[in-house]
Amino acid sequence: MTEVHEFHATRVPCPPPGNLDGVARVIVDVLPKAEILDPQGQAVARAMGRLGVTGVADVRQGKHFELEVDDTVGDAELEDIAATLLANPVIEEWVVRRVS
Repeated sequence: MTEVHEFHATRVPCPPPGNLDGVARVIVDVLPKAEILDPQGQAVARAMGRLGVTGVADVRQGKHFELEVDDTVGDAELEDIAATLLANPVIEEWVVRRVS
C-alpha cells in the first residue's frame, strides 16, 4: 500500500523595504523550452494521475524569481539579467514582467 502525505505550502512574504519610492517589483518566470524534455514536470504529471487528479494534460516545472529594482533599471537591462543570470537561453525561455 502506498502512503500519501499531504503538505500545504504557505507563501513567505518578502519583508517590505524601508522605502518603496522608486522601487519596482519584477517577476521573471523561467521554463524549459517546449522541445526540451522536462523529467520533473513529467514526474509531477504522473503523480497527479496516481493521486486521482484528472484534466491535467501537461506539467512544465520551472523557476520563479521576484526582483525589487530601482525605477532606473530598464526593460533591456532586465532582459539581459534574465538571459545571462537567471536562465540558460539554450534550453530555457523566460518572461519578464513588472508588477505593482
